[in-house]
Amino acid sequence: MAVPTPPVARIPRQSFGLPHPARALAGKRLRERCPRSRHGDWTVRDDRADPIALLQANSEGRVPALLPLRYGRMLASPLAFFRGAAAVMAHDLAATPDTGQRVVACGDAHLMNFGGFATPERHLVFDINDFDEVAVAPWEWDVKRLAASFAIAAQANGLADAPAREAAWQAARSYRLNMARYAEMPVLEAYYEQIDLERLINAGTDEEMKRLNRKRLKKAQLAQAHEVEFAKLAVATGDTPRIHDQPPLIYHDHDIQADAAQRAQAVAMIARYRRSLPAERRLLLDRYRLADVAIKVVGVGSVGTYCGIALLVSGNGDPLFLQFKEARASVLEAYAGRAPFRQHGQRVVFGQRLTQAASDVFLGWMSGGDGRQFYMRQLRDAKVKAMVELMTSENLNNYAKACGWALARAHKRSADAVTLAGYMGGPAGSAGFEVAMAEFAMRYAVRNEQDHAALKAAVRSGRVEAQTDAG
Repeated sequence: MAVPTPPVARIPRQSFGLPHPARALAGKRLRERCPRSRHGDWTVRDDRADPIALLQANSEGRVPALLPLRYGRMLASPLAFFRGAAAVMAHDLAATPDTGQRVVACGDAHLMNFGGFATPERHLVFDINDFDEVAVAPWEWDVKRLAASFAIAAQANGLADAPAREAAWQAARSYRLNMARYAEMPVLEAYYEQIDLERLINAGTDEEMKRLNRKRLKKAQLAQAHEVEFAKLAVATGDTPRIHDQPPLIYHDHDIQADAAQRAQAVAMIARYRRSLPAERRLLLDRYRLADVAIKVVGVGSVGTYCGIALLVSGNGDPLFLQFKEARASVLEAYAGRAPFRQHGQRVVFGQRLTQAASDVFLGWMSGGDGRQFYMRQLRDAKVKAMVELMTSENLNNYAKACGWALARAHKRSADAVTLAGYMGGPAGSAGFEVAMAEFAMRYAVRNEQDHAALKAAVRSGRVEAQTDAG
């Protein structure tokens, strides 16, 4: 039976012509359609699909040899399972109440998809950093996935239910308060705002964690990212450097240095990618020439998709590592509608350029000769990832506030902050919104743990094959 093609989801219109009070009132009236308390009433529906079947369906089209590694990584913990089970949660979110307001949503807004990175101006900012699942969808879905991720992470760190609920509550509260703040700001001032990573670290209350993060921040600022990666990933072989094989995580699918046909295909892909860049960025890319390409297994949710790294070298010998990632249909599209782009790589790039405060200068997209679709970006650019596994309850609460802020900052790029703030409530309003989101998060954490157990059972029974990174 053919799966019906979902309708196209239109990008939200940006004509906010009504006066501020009228839009705030319209937001408040949305409570009649969807009372805020209803967000916390989630229960598993009777016709819920088998989570293992959803994961297997989401694995179709991935590299078969890498699927056992995907499931092996998801086995590690309920949090690891959650990170890889965006398709399962999308199925669950589709049955939850929403206000009918759409945004360009991240689609996978869990706490590990936030972090620090360098802007083109070389400032370190904190923001969302993964957009594989970006889609036009209800704004609530991102908030619920974010809140649930904090509850699950807190439990993974050995914290009790009360601090787990508190972390989820803080994420939702920060989202609400920052959206209310954006509702009162001039449009351009709100659009230009960035979250300075150093100021965020200095505002922390745990001195030991602040010292650790400052050390990591300094390292990120001093390191020349591509030179560091070159030392780790490449070896010199005559005049042309080569990416060093480190199976099963880094390996050559084809040898473009020895096979003229494969090299021609790789060069053609780079040429198609080049066309997606703004004209001034093409001039920068043109200073480099392709040296090598290899497969690189990344993340949890992306395992099995065709991802890799391309090593380019300038005439001066400067290395440039570009990461290409296969772009597949967002897990949200089956429920919220297809994004209005023919190419999924373009969808990802659009979402990232729109919602990030500043995006990579090399961000672009292309198609492969086999019909696969990709987006491309720098492999690493002074990235600083949160060390969630070391976080106390206090640390998690501070990090939850940062993530809630970053998510609100991203959403207001396509949503009317005034309307959403009217719905959730302003700074002086009640905490009903975050109470409901925290309740949802705790309920979903229970379901997620049960789904993780179901994956363990599927591996034991032989229904699913799993493999660890060690082999």
